Amino acid sequence: MKFLDQAKIWVKAGDGGNGCVAFRREKFIEFGGPWGGGGGRGGDVIVEAVANLNTLIDYRYAQHFKAERGEDGKGKEMTGRGGKDLVLKVPIGTEILADDRETVLADLTEAGQRITLCRGGKGGFGNTHYKSSTNRAPRRADPGEPGEERWIWLRLKLIADAGLVGLPNAGKSTFLAATSAAKPKIADYPFTTLHPQLGVVRLGDSEFVLADIPGLIEGAHEGVGLGDRFLGHVERCRCLLHLVDGTLESPSRAYRTVREELAAYGGGLVEKPEIVALNKIDAVEPRALAARQRALAKTAGRPVLLVSGATGKGVDAVLRALWSVIAEAQAAA
Repeated sequence: MKFLDQAKIWVKAGDGGNGCVAFRREKFIEFGGPWGGGGGRGGDVIVEAVANLNTLIDYRYAQHFKAERGEDGKGKEMTGRGGKDLVLKVPIGTEILADDRETVLADLTEAGQRITLCRGGKGGFGNTHYKSSTNRAPRRADPGEPGEERWIWLRLKLIADAGLVGLPNAGKSTFLAATSAAKPKIADYPFTTLHPQLGVVRLGDSEFVLADIPGLIEGAHEGVGLGDRFLGHVERCRCLLHLVDGTLESPSRAYRTVREELAAYGGGLVEKPEIVALNKIDAVEPRALAARQRALAKTAGRPVLLVSGATGKGVDAVLRALWSVIAEAQAAA
């Protein structure tokens, strides 16, 4: 199934049914009287978060959604049936934005969470409603009110405990495959992941969700490369694992590039707890590795772990460091 994390759709609640003009015509009821019923209420448009979805692909090819209209009123003072509500199901972690893409209407972070986006129109009154002592045979009936309508944006932000960030080819997909059952694309030529990947990491009796975010490059906040659109998926993470390619001549420069893009994006990403790891240590000579580790630690202002996703060396130490931060954040929450 194709991963889709953004979609623009048009939603409209059902219109209310029209009121009815009718009169009694029974043989033994003298003079009769008004007998028209009111229209039914239009259906609402409701968005619900469900647990068995992980993409917005359902809203890629169908972009217009309309709830059922209320039935018109009938004779014998019968009120029209109300229209059925339209329930749109989205993955957990979906944000609903207004047409300006800035105003957040709702943030659905739990299964079963619902929001009513558009309310159906009220049904019109039938002529029975206007009966009075001075108006014995009203011929007035009201049309139903129109239902609300609007354009909205759906934006999915994956819910993960830790997020993998780094430049393209830093070894993020290899690390994810080595620590979970996820099967991201891995190859021996330069490329970048095109869609976020999730994996469940098990560490002893504990487990947490790790998200691999497509690599950033310099100028991503200005739309260079894939841009920074996927950084929304790490906004909900409790901590970041910053992988730096140890085979680069200047890992410190690669680290600063990613940090600058995170700062330009905003969303509080630079304030999140960060674990820094120098990856691909199996492909670097010990003396050069030690020098690059010291330089990177000085730039990052924190200890730098050594890891090789390909051989598994140092992976457990990185996972334990991640879990300690995640457990602390969970306890605080």
